Amino acid sequence: MRTTRLDERELLAVLDELAELLTDTVDGGASVGFVPPFDRARAAAWWRERAAEIAAGRLAVWVVRREPAGPVLGTVSLVFPDKPNSRHRAELVKLMVHRTARGQGLARGLLTVAECAAATAGITLLHLDTETGSPAEGLYGSAGWTRLGTIPDYAANPAGELRPTTIYYKRLDAPATA
Repeated sequence: MRTTRLDERELLAVLDELAELLTDTVDGGASVGFVPPFDRARAAAWWRERAAEIAAGRLAVWVVRREPAGPVLGTVSLVFPDKPNSRHRAELVKLMVHRTARGQGLARGLLTVAECAAATAGITLLHLDTETGSPAEGLYGSAGWTRLGTIPDYAANPAGELRPTTIYYKRLDAPATA
C-alpha cells in the first residue's frame, strides 16, 4: 500500500477517483456530511472546492492506493484552525475507504499517517466526530482515541434520519528533536 499527501495540483488530478470514493461512501450508508441522491458531479465539485484550502495550508489530504498508479482506495484529511489560540490542534475529517477495499487495514493505516503527520507538524491535539454506533467507533477506540461524549440528533444519515454523533480526541506527543 502507498499513502501519499496531495498538493492542490495532485488533488485536482485525482478528482474523479476522489468523487468515486465519496459517492461510494455515501451510497454505502456512511454519514460523512452528504445524503442521497449524491452523484459524482456533486462529489467532484465538493472535492474541487478543497483545492484552495490545501493551497492555503488549512487542509491536508492523503490518499492510499495498492500500487503507485492504482486507483484511490481511501482518504483522510486534517483541517487546521486559523485562529492564533488553536494552532496546536487539528480536526480529523473524511476518513473513507472504498467498500471494495474494507477490512484490509487501510483505515487504520490512514489514521496512523494523519496522526504522525500532525505530530510532526507540532499538532498536540486531534479531535473528530463520528456517527454514534458506526463501525468507525471501534477503530478510534482501539487506536487510543478518547471518547468525550455524544450529541443527540447531530446530523442526518444518508437515509435522512437524525443520528447522534460521538466526539473523540487524542493527545499527540511532539516528535523528538535532534
